[in-house]
Amino acid sequence: MRIRFAVAALAMIATPAFAQQSCPAPQQPMLDIELMLGRGKAGDARWRQFLAREVTPRFPDGLTVYETTGQWRDPATHKVTREKSRVLRIIAPKEGAHDKIAAVADAYRQQFRQKSVGIVTREVCASF
Repeated sequence: MRIRFAVAALAMIATPAFAQQSCPAPQQPMLDIELMLGRGKAGDARWRQFLAREVTPRFPDGLTVYETTGQWRDPATHKVTREKSRVLRIIAPKEGAHDKIAAVADAYRQQFRQKSVGIVTREVCASF
């Protein structure tokens, strides 16, 4: 609980500083979003279908997927699960991004029966 509070406090302190920061042209303020997704039984065909139905309509400008391995500890049972996983990385405009990411994470949890989806967001300057 203390860690969560410290992270939240740090985020509140860091956010106003970024809001005043200007990005060098042609870059603009954007969000760098990473979702950490345990694969479970998410095979390649179901994954492609998930991207097409849930992610691409919300973030049509592009994304990156890293195939990786990871581990997660269930807070209720304290059991550590190690599995193949994916990191979905999206650089997107800040407006509306948080709601879209929450929808993607909820859909992933439901469709692939995952207890959790890790989400990391960072404010960055980016251009494409």
